[in-house]
Amino acid sequence: MEVSELAALLTAQGKTVSVAEACTCGLVGYLLGTVPGSSRYFPGGVVAYTGGLKQKILGVSDELYDTKGSVSREMAIAMARGVLELTGTDYAISTTGVTGPAQGHSSLPIGTFWVGLAVKDGEDSAIEIHVEGDRDATKHGAAHSAIDLLGRHLKGG
Repeated sequence: MEVSELAALLTAQGKTVSVAEACTCGLVGYLLGTVPGSSRYFPGGVVAYTGGLKQKILGVSDELYDTKGSVSREMAIAMARGVLELTGTDYAISTTGVTGPAQGHSSLPIGTFWVGLAVKDGEDSAIEIHVEGDRDATKHGAAHSAIDLLGRHLKGG
């Protein structure tokens, strides 16, 4: 889904979205802000790349971090829920994954991501995706998957 289409859906429905990003380092927020008038639906978000920021700012428990790791379904949902509660938006999307060129602390293959969606007064979810390419390509793939996930939800799918 194009960002402009997502923006139109959010605006038409009078809804807002925030972001919690690890691996994409603000790219989802940047993309949401490329549409003129984006402040109507996008107040901002959190880049929680490292240093315990997921726990300190987003309220992710140490237990979840220790048992499920930083790249997991549970982490993506907790990040999205944390930023939704922090910002008071209707929706929140999150990204966490392995961008490469090295695996880092994760044993997951490069290009593995979890994208989360939190819904105010609704059910939270996350999807696992796999993106091929270099570090830049994997970040863009994850960011666009987050936009697509919210777009499908807004369209009822």
